[in-house]
Amino acid sequence: MTALAAEPFLPLLALLAVLVRESLWLTGLLVAANALDDLAIDALAPFAHLAARLAPRPPPPASPGRFAILVPAWDEAAVIGPMLRATLARLDHPDYRIFVGVYPNDPATAEAVAAVAREDARVTAVVTSRPGPTTKADCLNHLWRAADDESRTSGRPFRAVVLHDAEDMVDPQELAVLDRALARADMVQLPVVPLVDPGEFLVSGHYLDEFASAHARDLVVRTLLRAPVPSAGVGTAIAMHALRRLEGPARAPFDAASLTEDYELGHRLHRLGFRAVLVRERAAGRLVAVRSYFPATLPAAVRQKDRWLRGIALAGWDRLGWSGGPAARWMLLRDRKTIATAVLALATYAALGAALLWQGLALLLGLPAGAIPGVTDDPALAPLLAVLALVLAWRLLLRALFAWRVAGPVQAMLAIPRAPVGNLVNALAALRAFRLYAEEVRSGRGRPWEKTAHRFPEAAAALGEARG
Repeated sequence: MTALAAEPFLPLLALLAVLVRESLWLTGLLVAANALDDLAIDALAPFAHLAARLAPRPPPPASPGRFAILVPAWDEAAVIGPMLRATLARLDHPDYRIFVGVYPNDPATAEAVAAVAREDARVTAVVTSRPGPTTKADCLNHLWRAADDESRTSGRPFRAVVLHDAEDMVDPQELAVLDRALARADMVQLPVVPLVDPGEFLVSGHYLDEFASAHARDLVVRTLLRAPVPSAGVGTAIAMHALRRLEGPARAPFDAASLTEDYELGHRLHRLGFRAVLVRERAAGRLVAVRSYFPATLPAAVRQKDRWLRGIALAGWDRLGWSGGPAARWMLLRDRKTIATAVLALATYAALGAALLWQGLALLLGLPAGAIPGVTDDPALAPLLAVLALVLAWRLLLRALFAWRVAGPVQAMLAIPRAPVGNLVNALAALRAFRLYAEEVRSGRGRPWEKTAHRFPEAAAALGEARG
């Protein structure tokens, strides 16, 4: 098309140029503000790791502590048996019991647990008082009461409870590491290493990238600042005396009305003056961590992350407020902004896509240079976009490095193309979270435990691939 033929379109193209340019400014400034927050964490992370290395390692306790492992299980017949047998066979600790919560209307899971309990007396099935699904926290409260009753009856108190899910692969040294760490903290969180499904490596792998960064950077900095350290819901040990401060008359330390009781647990303990830490230790050349498969399809990942975002960024805002010192408030802000930054990432992609579309349209119409102001002709916009490109490159580099530390060079290379996949999952989850939270506010009712289909890995192979 000639420039003369394009002349009737000039007013429309000029308007589009203004809209695209302003959208680039808006998203660019918001991304820059978010980047400053992330860069502050990046700057503190090396000092946090150095402090962790220099801190004296607590000696093993004079006698091994006794642990109660709590595993809530709703509709987990396919995985709970293999998980329990693998845990019993591999845990290197002399004194623990596993309490598994099952529901009266889930006979398949109950029978799978009962079969293992008949083989090993260290496993106890705890049947909830109500049919399922209730909430994970409600199931955990049943398990807490069962473990507490057992310790009182036997006269052998547990040192701590350890939280796990029915699909977790437990590290052999987990309880030994937790036993030492509880000498200096009331709650201890181990790293979580999601396993990558080879057939769905984009969606399942983005969990690896995000947890690798969070548990080698964010939670390490929170430990340094003595800010609240949220529980991941698995690989978390909580001292019995701390949970007793939370249980109340109903003996229910876990809030059954919460979507993210594990996250809130860390904040509630912090407000009572208890200390929580993330502990990264190695044994036999590997990181002592919890490993498991996460959702590998887009719909399943969106459903899971919707619950996380709803519980942390929306309902959690109402439930926890903004109390605490400067570090605690900073971390609350970081946690709650995730739902906004998830949508911001999608808006940024849209703005960049619109800018490229406009440039392509201008070329197609054959517009001469200077016919109308271009999208990137603003002299201040180009430097902003250049800075944002550097920030993006830095974030991708860190993402790859963290993935390399826990899963090797192949996953590090895949971490870069997985970044936009993760952004898409998070954005769709944020939009779903806003919609469902609005429905819950209008109806005044929460939602029951949403089931995620789980897989249990081949223990030896999965542990061998996680070297970091």
